[in-house]
Order: sequence, then structure tokens, then C-alpha cells
Amino acid sequence: MRELLSGCSLAEVSALCEQYEALAALKDLSVQADLARPPASAKKHDLAALFETRVAADVELVYAGACFPAHRAILAARCPYFRQVLGRFPGHGARIGLELRTPGVDAALFGALLKLLYTGELAPHQHDRPLLGRLADEFGGAPNPLEQDLRYLLETGDFADAMLVFTKGNGSSSSSSSSGHSEYGFSSLGTLERPCHKAVLAARSPFFKNLVQRRNRGEELQPERAGLNLATRIVLDESVIPQRFSSVLLHAVYLDEVNLALVCRPLEGGPTSLEDAMELYQIGRFLELDILSQGCEDLILEMLTPNNLATVLAWGARPYGSAWVYRQAVNYLRDEFQPFSQSPVLLQLSAEHLREALSSDFLQASEHEVLQAVLKWGEHQLVRRMEDREPNLLSHTAHSVARKGVKKRDLSDVELREILSPLLPLVRMDHVLPANAETLAHAVRRGLLPTPPSHMLGGDRDAVRIHAWIRSTSGCAQGVWIRPRLFMPYYEEAKAVSLIFSQLATSNF
Repeated sequence: MRELLSGCSLAEVSALCEQYEALAALKDLSVQADLARPPASAKKHDLAALFETRVAADVELVYAGACFPAHRAILAARCPYFRQVLGRFPGHGARIGLELRTPGVDAALFGALLKLLYTGELAPHQHDRPLLGRLADEFGGAPNPLEQDLRYLLETGDFADAMLVFTKGNGSSSSSSSSGHSEYGFSSLGTLERPCHKAVLAARSPFFKNLVQRRNRGEELQPERAGLNLATRIVLDESVIPQRFSSVLLHAVYLDEVNLALVCRPLEGGPTSLEDAMELYQIGRFLELDILSQGCEDLILEMLTPNNLATVLAWGARPYGSAWVYRQAVNYLRDEFQPFSQSPVLLQLSAEHLREALSSDFLQASEHEVLQAVLKWGEHQLVRRMEDREPNLLSHTAHSVARKGVKKRDLSDVELREILSPLLPLVRMDHVLPANAETLAHAVRRGLLPTPPSHMLGGDRDAVRIHAWIRSTSGCAQGVWIRPRLFMPYYEEAKAVSLIFSQLATSNF
């Protein structure tokens, strides 16, 4: 690059620096766009929506002439006053009239206090500290932090009105009576049952919300269940949601945590943490539980290494994979392409993943290194083809083709050109430095390149080379301008040369 720029004018080097600066700004925007995703709703926002929509409400509180549908489990866990009141009026759908000793509490403030129990927050205009202090005395003290009470519900199962049943049967999500059998006939033998709360499930997951609403409507048509607190059994098939993920799932629902340490693992073997995170991501998508899906995406990204890059790329590209994870993995490949091109990681990549990387203006490798990597990858693919065509003479041993070794002269240039035809057009041949690189000349002699670089086609070679890098504004430039990649060492070199030229121009002046 230094040799190339030594033949340029200050204006040309400055123009190249401006191109690089524009690409750097574009890269920042591209990275931000790739990182963007809709935020997963937090538990307090979901519970606020539950209070406002009144979904799965199982009790009605009447105060000052206003009716407030609410949820027993949340009120009982969050407030000693409501725990005592609800204990006197058991049964689903009870309507309870309330009167408070504390004066000055109208229906609007009472509603705000109920919402406080769901979200842990009170609107600023409702901060009448003396009044709130008197209400705290009557209600049994200020509520605990929301996460503390949700953790209490999760760990104790108190006030549970639902049972998640993880079965090894071949059924779908359903509910049943409180007997040991579901309505599809699955026995509770050999299953895992976890107590939970319909209000929390319905708040966090549209899948569970629709299920709970259907079951509640069905139970309202069963007179024998009226006034009873029978737990609704929600049966989850092992083939869809394995038992070993039960704790991870419930911690995500109640606490906004995705903790793979909670996965029940066999003593030996079994899936890796990365495979567990991928499977849990799909479970989160199935349950429409964004906090679980996005938590798994973050964990997969934390576990991303050169050794599993090809696996993550392949998974992310599939219909059931994460497009967000795929974008981050492609960026990782792009940013670390220089070391990857000299490691076994390169040979594990598919043609499509290489295409993604080579199409980027931000690939971090010189064009010479890019060409070498593409040729190396193509030759590896050709050897694999040869192995597939020739049967192995001895089973459970290295393939006979690999044992004999393959020299470059034994490789078919015609077949190699066909393998590389989707990739070589993405290599910016006019930017290969040095221009007389043996790798480039050898590829031309073998007939692998669809079109040789411009400087090999005649004319003023130095002018052609320079104008392939720097867009000319004169309209009479030789050669074709090709956008240079934002390869950071070249960018730094261009800035250094521009500074030297500027200093020389100043001293001469």
C-alpha cells in the first residue's frame, strides 16, 4: 500500500482517505443496524399489561363503587392485607367488597395502589407520602421488590393455581381435571409437575395466555368446579419442551433470567451448553416468550468461538435459527477473517457463509489474503469431491486419497473454476497487492479468474492501478474504479501518507 501511494498526488491520497472515512461511518451504521432487535418486554411491563387488560382475572375487588378484576396469586404474594382478605373468600371468581380505615383513598388511588403491586412502581403525581405511610400501615407494610415476591412464588409454589406437567407422552399442550390423568389420557407417572400461576404465565407469554383463557372458559361451563381452587394442569410434550429445561423456562417467566446452569444434565455425554441454548431459543419462539429467546441469543453470542463459528452460522441460517445471531456471527467472521483464513476454521465454512463475508466492504483482510483463502478453500472442496468419487479402500481409516496426498497439478482447474465461480467474482482483483503477486499470476495462468485485473490488460499500468483505488473526478481516468474495502491497516497507512504529504507541502510552501 505504501508503494502504491508513493506514486499518488496529495489530492489522490486525500480522496482515498475521504473514501475510507465514508466507509468507516457506514460501518458504524451497519453494526448498529445488525445489533438492532425489538426489546423483549420485562416482567413489570407484562404484569402492568395484565392488570390493565384483566386477562385471567380470578377475583373482583369492589371499592368506592368501582370494580377491579385482579389476580389472587399476585395480590396474596405482594400484600399481607390482601392475603388475609382473600383467605376469607376462597374460590375462583369471588366478588369482594372492601372498605379501608385510611381516609382520603378514592377509587383512582385504590386502582393505582393495585397497579403498584403488579409493577413495583407508583406514578409520580400519586406520591402523597403521609397518606401512603398510613396505607402502608393498614396494608401490612410497603411491598417488597417485585422480583423478590416473584421469586417467592416460583420457589415455594404458594397460591399456585396451575400445574405445568412435563410428560414423555406424545400429546400437545392441554389441561385436565385435578386427577392423575390429562384429558388426552396421559398418566402423571413418569412426568415432572411444577406448580405455577396462571396470571404470571398469561402475562409473559401469548401462547400461555391463549391457553389459560380457553381453559378458564371451559372451567366456567363445569358447575362442579364453581367455587373450588383446582389447579389447571397444562401438559407439555417432552418432544417439544423437554423436562430438563423446566427450571430454565420458569426462571425466565418469573425472573427474566436465562440460566443454563439450571439445565438438568446427564452425568456423561449429552448436549453441549451451546446446543441447549439453541434448543431453548426455539422453545422461546414456540411459547412466544421473547425474554427466553433473546436471553438465549445473548448466551449463544457469548459462547461464540472460532471452533463453533461454522456450527453457529449453519444454525442461524436455518428457518428455525436466529437471524440476529446469524448477523453477529457473520460480522465476527468478517472482523476476524485474516486469522481465520490461516486456520482450519476456513475449511469448515460453507460457500454461502464465505459469500456473506466476501460481499462486505468491511472484510478485515488484504485482497491478496482473500484470494489465497478462496483458492485454499476451493482446493479443499475439490479434494473432498475426489474422495466422494473414489471409494475408501479400508474402512475406519483415513481416506486413500488423503493418504496418498494430492498435489496441485493433480487438481482439475476446470472443476476448481466451477467450484469457485460463486466466490472469485467477489474478490477485488484490482486491489491485490503487490500487483505482481505470484498467487494472482498463477490463478490467471490456470484460467481460474473470470476476468484478469485491469492492470494486466495493457495501458499505463501504474495509472490503471491507482485509478482502481481512487475515484477520479476528471472523467478521463484510465481503468475502472472499484470501491476499496475498509481494511484498517490500509486505512491507517493512507492517513499516515496523507499526513506526510501535507507536512511536505507545508514545508515547501
